[in-house]
Amino acid sequence: MIRKIIHIDEEKCIGCGNCAEACHEGAIRMVNGKAKLMRDDYCDGLGDCLPTCPTGAITFVEREAAAYDESAVLKNKQKGCSGAHHNHEGGCPGHKTQSFDRSKAESAPTVKSNVASELAQWPCQIKLVPVNAAFFKNAKLLIAADCTAYAYAAMHEKFMSGKITLIGCPKLDSTDYSEKLCEIIKNNDIESVTIVRMEVPCCGGLENAAKKALMESGKFIPWQVVTISVDGRILD
Repeated sequence: MIRKIIHIDEEKCIGCGNCAEACHEGAIRMVNGKAKLMRDDYCDGLGDCLPTCPTGAITFVEREAAAYDESAVLKNKQKGCSGAHHNHEGGCPGHKTQSFDRSKAESAPTVKSNVASELAQWPCQIKLVPVNAAFFKNAKLLIAADCTAYAYAAMHEKFMSGKITLIGCPKLDSTDYSEKLCEIIKNNDIESVTIVRMEVPCCGGLENAAKKALMESGKFIPWQVVTISVDGRILD
């Protein structure tokens, strides 16, 4: 049947996860840092997700699509609840509540007491930092998700040391960082870029913005992505 249904523009999606949280039917999930309509018959066509998108990546279209199936939605919700081991508010895995037993944290990185901060400049928020700041000259750039410094104990020593640190959260800031990051890379002599993100899908927005900025800058700069688990381990 031809009916009204949502369309997600992946190019505009910054991976904030707001739409997945707003979708009560579970039609939207975060896949590789991007919002994705999982099944047509889960979408009721009411568009609760539309006003939550900060970039206008979600629109209505009329196309051939399966009819909304309320029974299938209810079954999917029941399946999700029966298989859950943690509380999960909304559709974004970043909201999943978890507790960690630190009494036996043998694998955690050892952090010396009275360690000095490795933050080399101020401001450090992507939204606040000037594009042509003097500290960008010949800088090794660290673009990090806000939560990484709290999740990974040795963040200063392992990643921030010798780098200019920029931090942000695509979910909370609800903005596309790529344009500003592109200007920073394009207008300064950046030597390398390290992206440190959390494992949750919405954090993919930061990684995607940094990659887009690198590509659109027209420069060939060494870069790497490091992912931190919610319990503080380096995953890759």
